[in-house]
Amino acid sequence: MWQNIFSLIIDTFTTLYLMVILLRFVLQLARADFYNPISQFLVKITHPPLKMLRRFIPSVGKIDTSSLVFALLLQMLSDFSILMLKGVMVSPAALLIMSCNQLLELLMNVFVFAIFARAILSWFDPGNYNPASSILQALTEPLLSLCRKIIPDLGGIDLSPLVALVILQLAKMMILPPLNQLAFLIG
Repeated sequence: MWQNIFSLIIDTFTTLYLMVILLRFVLQLARADFYNPISQFLVKITHPPLKMLRRFIPSVGKIDTSSLVFALLLQMLSDFSILMLKGVMVSPAALLIMSCNQLLELLMNVFVFAIFARAILSWFDPGNYNPASSILQALTEPLLSLCRKIIPDLGGIDLSPLVALVILQLAKMMILPPLNQLAFLIG
C-alpha cells in the first residue's frame, strides 16, 4: 500500500514539473511573449536547474537542449524510483526508451489540453486580451495553422482544432505503442 502512495506522489509531482519544463521549451520554440505573466512564472520555476545545466549543455539553434536533457533526466529518475518501489529492475536502455515515450506522451497531452482550453476560452471571452489565451494561441497556432491549410474554409467555422486533435490521437496510437513494446523487449 505504501509503495502505491509513494509512487503516486512521485509521479504526480514529477509530471507537473515536467509539464512546466515542456511548456517552457515549446513556448521558447514558438517565440511566445516572454513578458507574459505565465511565461515569467514558467521561467522562474525552471531557471535554477536549467541555469546550472546550460553551463555544460549548449543550445542548438533555437532548441534549448538543456531543457530537453533536464526533462529526460527527471523522467528517468522518476521512472527508476517508481520501478524500484515496485521491485522491478529494467536495463538502462529500456528505462531511456520508457522515459522518452512518457515525455512524448506528456508533450502530446500538453497540446491536446491547450487546444481544448483555447477552444473553450474562445467561447467565453472572444477577442479580449488574456495572458492565458495569449499563451494558448502561441502554443497551438503553429499546429492549427497547418491544419487550416488541409481543411477548406467552411464559412466562418474553424474545424482546425478538431483535425489537430484527431492527428494528435493518431500520433499517440501510432508512435507510443511501438516504443512501449521496444522498451518491454529490451527490458
